Amino acid sequence: MVTILVATTSDPASINPANVLLAMPGWVPVPAPSLSQQGIKSFSNQNVRLLHHDKSIVEEDDLDRRWEEATGETVDEVIFFSKHTAVSNRPALTVHPIGIPHLREGDVPPQGGRPGWAAPPDPRLGPWLRHLKKLAQSHNLVPEFEITLEGTHHGPITTKPTMFLEIGSTDEYWKRQDAAQVMALLVWEGLGLGGGDAIGNWGRENDKRKVLLGIGGGHYAPRHMDIVLKEGVWVGHLLSGYCIPMEDPSQSKVNGNADGIGGTWKQSIKVAFEATKSAFPGGEVLAHLDQKSFKGWQKNAITAYLGELNIKIGKPNDFI
Repeated sequence: MVTILVATTSDPASINPANVLLAMPGWVPVPAPSLSQQGIKSFSNQNVRLLHHDKSIVEEDDLDRRWEEATGETVDEVIFFSKHTAVSNRPALTVHPIGIPHLREGDVPPQGGRPGWAAPPDPRLGPWLRHLKKLAQSHNLVPEFEITLEGTHHGPITTKPTMFLEIGSTDEYWKRQDAAQVMALLVWEGLGLGGGDAIGNWGRENDKRKVLLGIGGGHYAPRHMDIVLKEGVWVGHLLSGYCIPMEDPSQSKVNGNADGIGGTWKQSIKVAFEATKSAFPGGEVLAHLDQKSFKGWQKNAITAYLGELNIKIGKPNDFI
């Protein structure tokens, strides 16, 4: 079982952490002829493989499957280095799951992926967010940089547990060597490459079996993050408000029950739940609602639909 790391030379926030990592001990080039013919370089260190390509980070689909076909190795997870952009231009270090479960078949994805799809979220998301915060503090990046989760969004397509590690939010910060150093250390320590224990292995650390599925709120998931920052909490997909589009029943002739509310919100919740469940075998996935982000009719409909799917709703203390 191997972990795949992916970086692109077209993005300094992606290739710089990868280069810092490659300067650490133990890396050797590893041949994968079918991929090198497509412009993908590969390096190996213990059970970790680092792939370089020169396309947009969201364009190279199915790298997990393609690596398996090229080498015969089984891929356990996929972790991408990337830049982060934000309207605020605020410096940030972020981690997040990927998918576009709310898009309809036929929609054109703005940043890769496939409509109605979500990759299994990497179980390391919560533990690595907490470790990232410690590393950023010890390297004096806080409070300049915000350390945050992001909601589930964009591609590329993968089928194995996946997460993105991002540096934001402008060219000045994408090129910051101290930010690249922290992201490289997160991976080095998080995967146990330096000889310590890996961080966030669900199979070995799952004495707490409850997993948070975030529903509602803004892109940076503040209500959900308040919980995930607490030690021992596991997190799966995070569906921001835009990821659960609901058509206001008052604008139609429907009586406000869940069956009559249009939009792809049901599809999005179901896909995100199933992907999260698949990533945490033996875990109990509980929905956590950002209550204040919903109107009454939205909360009622979501609660009813979660009941139909037999998904329990958790309160903050249920996850701790």
